[in-house]
Amino acid sequence: MEQNADPEHRLMVERSIPQTMQIDPRRDRFPCCIVWTPLPVISWLIPFIGHVGICREDGVILDFAGPNYVCVDNFTFGAVARYIQISKEQCCISPYPAAYRSEDGFHDEPQRDVLTWDDALRKGTQEFQHRSYNLFTCNCHSFVVNNVNRLGFQAGGWNVVNLAVLIFLKGKWVSKASMVRSYLPFVIVGGLGLTFGGATFLTFLAFFTFLVVGWFLLGTYCFRNLIQL
Repeated sequence: MEQNADPEHRLMVERSIPQTMQIDPRRDRFPCCIVWTPLPVISWLIPFIGHVGICREDGVILDFAGPNYVCVDNFTFGAVARYIQISKEQCCISPYPAAYRSEDGFHDEPQRDVLTWDDALRKGTQEFQHRSYNLFTCNCHSFVVNNVNRLGFQAGGWNVVNLAVLIFLKGKWVSKASMVRSYLPFVIVGGLGLTFGGATFLTFLAFFTFLVVGWFLLGTYCFRNLIQL
């Protein structure tokens, strides 16, 4: 449908809206990105686990922060440490931003058949505004996965496990300071634990990691209705 559109009409639409913003960490603007930041306590023990959000076309961060609550433009656990910018060409949406903006900050154009990035995020946000929050069954990863699948990124099929792996392997650090902020507590806790606890601390850490990772692996691949998406 998009390929058959009038080129002159496309040009008029593109000129009537601002160009997609560039990534600007100082203003917490990450257009079309998945963003990550460490969690207190949990990330001190398992540094690859953290809090995630997804961003609108204008770079504003959305994250599922509590029961029936999606936080807008105020990342719940602090500044973004890592991010992945998603190409619209890898999604099943219109590559062009919507031309109109509604009062809630999302783009909205009545009677439009082609889904845009912000359309998908608006639908996901509305859904999670009526969901209870649970750290183990319906959390921030569930919210991001729901939106990523709604966008059709790489044909969909995303879950909390492969999303976490994607961020860990391909996430870009905002700065060296972000890297230090993410890993320094783990190094300190690990050093103190080894100094005062030795093998006991290592056993506890391995057991804790096994329980947390094992829960999400079982909930994702064995009991598929356990973790909500």
